[in-house]
Amino acid sequence: MLGDWAALLVFAAIALMIPASLVAATFILSTRGPRRAGDKEIPFESGVSATTFTPGRFTISYYLTAMLFIVFDIEVVFLYPLAVELHALKTYGLVEMVTFVVLLVVAYIYVWKRGALEWR
Repeated sequence: MLGDWAALLVFAAIALMIPASLVAATFILSTRGPRRAGDKEIPFESGVSATTFTPGRFTISYYLTAMLFIVFDIEVVFLYPLAVELHALKTYGLVEMVTFVVLLVVAYIYVWKRGALEWR
């Protein structure tokens, strides 16, 4: 009986040991030296100190455009497997692909009419 579950128990033990060992290594190897009070307030990126003013916030249209790009990009990626197997799927695959493309176009028109693609 235990022989059936031995592989699962070994996998579970390894799955628990890896994160535990990484957390333990972080505490053991971390350097906790004295820090100056102002170190965390200094903007620092790519080894260059910021000398110009950078705005703190972006408009919501920037994020909305990025999210819409990701959603439509992922949906279009789903068309590739259908296109590869279209010959094997025959009429059913063609109907599914046309339905999927029509849904994409309807969603795109909806987003366009709502003004989400206008950069204000």
